[in-house]
Amino acid sequence: MKSLYNTYLNLFTIPPFLEKYLNVPSLIRLKNISYLCGMEYASKDIYDFKENISRYDHSLTVALLTWKFTNDKLSTLTGLFHDIATPCFSHTIDYMNKDYETQESTEEYTEEIIKNDKILLEQLKKDNIPYKALTNFKKYTIVDNERPKLCADRFDGIILTGIAWTKTLSCNDIIEITSDLTVYDNEHGEKELGFKTLIPALKAIETSEKIDLYCHSDEDNYMMELLAKITKHAIAKKIVCYKELFYIDENTLFTRMKNSKDEYLLKLLYEFENIKKEDIKTFSLSNVKKREINPLINGKRYKDYMTILK
Repeated sequence: MKSLYNTYLNLFTIPPFLEKYLNVPSLIRLKNISYLCGMEYASKDIYDFKENISRYDHSLTVALLTWKFTNDKLSTLTGLFHDIATPCFSHTIDYMNKDYETQESTEEYTEEIIKNDKILLEQLKKDNIPYKALTNFKKYTIVDNERPKLCADRFDGIILTGIAWTKTLSCNDIIEITSDLTVYDNEHGEKELGFKTLIPALKAIETSEKIDLYCHSDEDNYMMELLAKITKHAIAKKIVCYKELFYIDENTLFTRMKNSKDEYLLKLLYEFENIKKEDIKTFSLSNVKKREINPLINGKRYKDYMTILK
């Protein structure tokens, strides 16, 4: 049961135009793609998530955040489909591709997946929206923006990871932080999400900093690399092909791997599911993506805002 996620979701209203898009096959697949990179399947001694959050959950709340602050159908749809090309195990595949820093190596199939979803194409046609309009979500700064700026994708990630992994956000925190959001014109003339007041902003910043620590921990680095190794071996043994990672779900892939006769793969899977924290020694990756945010507070950058307060 996703009690905290539901608290968060209930802060938004789903606009009627969006409802027909919520059950298209390419999006439904994301219900079985974990937001936390397949680590729900990992050893509970390393990860003990409070709630299991899917890429579908994330896609929905990014879209609802976008709608709340833009009232624009097209940017809301790009928010809903911004993660449509997420492969099984999400950013673990970026680790497999040695893309530790930007973690964007898997976005290449976005257009193909949208183009192959016939039901989605029918809905877009009814709304007179060309499918290519959904493939460039980065043009909408409310949906996506470069770090350390805040956007719907980044804010939602802080909330969801704070709920499930760092467990630093209570029900009241989620309501307070989300309710404090607004839109500003930033120093580059872009629309950007920010906070009205300091205290909710600090809670979001503190959670983001803790997420960054978790993502740079020996345990997380080791487990991400281990699952990357497992997936790479499964591809080498033709248990799955690379492109399939973008079309099947994680339950299907895990079942396939566990039913294989490959002893080395089964050994790696056993380690992934059962390893103890004390068995992981120093395993740091210096080039893993930094998750710093420097949001706007009352129209000023957090660091500038704090300087003024001093």
